[in-house]
Amino acid sequence: MTEKKKQLFGTNGVRGIVGELITPELVMKIGMAVGSMRPGTIAVGMDTRTSGPALINAMKAGLMATGCDVIDCGILPTPALQYIVMDKYDAGVVITASHNPGAYNGVKVIEKDGTEMDDDASIEIEERVFSNNFDLKEWKDVGAVIPEGDLVTQYITGVVKKFPEKIGEGITVVIDPGCGAAYRTTAEILQLLGCRIFTINAYPDGNFPARDPEPSVEGLAPLAEMVVSTGAMFGVAHDGDADRAVFIDDKGRFVEENKEFALIAEYVCSQKKGILVTPVSTSRLIETMIAPYGCNVDYTAVGSIYVARRMRALLAEGMQVVFGGEGNGGLIYPDHQFCRDGGMTAAMMVLLLAAKKQTLSSLVDALPPSVMLKHKFHTGKATEILAAVRKKFEDDTLNEVDGIRIDRKDAWALIRPSGTEPLVRLYVESSDESIAKEFEQDILSCISSFI
Repeated sequence: MTEKKKQLFGTNGVRGIVGELITPELVMKIGMAVGSMRPGTIAVGMDTRTSGPALINAMKAGLMATGCDVIDCGILPTPALQYIVMDKYDAGVVITASHNPGAYNGVKVIEKDGTEMDDDASIEIEERVFSNNFDLKEWKDVGAVIPEGDLVTQYITGVVKKFPEKIGEGITVVIDPGCGAAYRTTAEILQLLGCRIFTINAYPDGNFPARDPEPSVEGLAPLAEMVVSTGAMFGVAHDGDADRAVFIDDKGRFVEENKEFALIAEYVCSQKKGILVTPVSTSRLIETMIAPYGCNVDYTAVGSIYVARRMRALLAEGMQVVFGGEGNGGLIYPDHQFCRDGGMTAAMMVLLLAAKKQTLSSLVDALPPSVMLKHKFHTGKATEILAAVRKKFEDDTLNEVDGIRIDRKDAWALIRPSGTEPLVRLYVESSDESIAKEFEQDILSCISSFI
């Protein structure tokens, strides 16, 4: 029997260019599929994209046609909607394309436990969409939009209550939401923690006039300038739906996301011993930083949904799970909720610096050396590449949870095919650049005939 594969859904929902893949018709059909599968009360929200209002209304129409009542939360971060949904509503839907440019939009479906919908349920949505198999209701049984007021405040309060009162007093922070969904939330969170706040691009604008939704070194140059000119302890920026946070240190330098992860992971593990869950693509720096505290890493396939569900599974087995996340600024706090949360990560950096009483730049500079080399190959020969790598490196320690990860004492590498396009990615990391480059050449020589 052939394993079913997703066709519309990627790792994080359906995503594409508006007017091409993403149309009101498709979104309404997804809404009818979700409403048929998860009847009840559904919370919906969106990021700031210009196509958001048209698509969220199509989603609401699809849900109501199947008898669902809809709670419209308006513009909010994805983790805010997940927090609102968690154990209160029957499901949730976010209209967002996360870090993609403004021409894109998409749909993320949230289960009632606040996690993103898994692969099997996503495939069922697709099958219903393709076959027009919906549980449509008669006129007297269609759903309605139920006004609930400002639910975003629940999320803001939920983050703030996880931290000591006024932990941010004496700390100045510059926030760049990039005209995205966190245009109000992160500033309110950090102000409630006692921080002095400056903002840049803190207004909703789906044209993204200041920078792309994906935070980059170049795009965050104005944030870096403001951090230095205001004497802030750090700057924080978000992607379009604010499930990720990236940082600028007090010297105006971009903090590579794996280093951000390592610093916060070390602090979490210094407070509580247990398991940290992360994908096979994450830097080994995380292992290095948490090992002294008796914590260890459990590796998953690439994608925050796999991390979140693995964390839940380990907890169900009675294991102590203290932290999780990805090396892209998307970190997961299991005592808060099981999804990436950029607002929570911004607050966590305040706690970290208040506890350490050191500058962010000094903490980054004290991290062990790490060199990561990355490649992306357009090829339709992923199967042949994996077979060649498996054979050549059969005497090494191999992890095949997602592609092939080769682990050595002084280095590791990951060869991973994309799940959505004809691409193969290669990551090589070592504390020693010459070792990393030698390992890289070994792999490249092995796969050169296929790329």
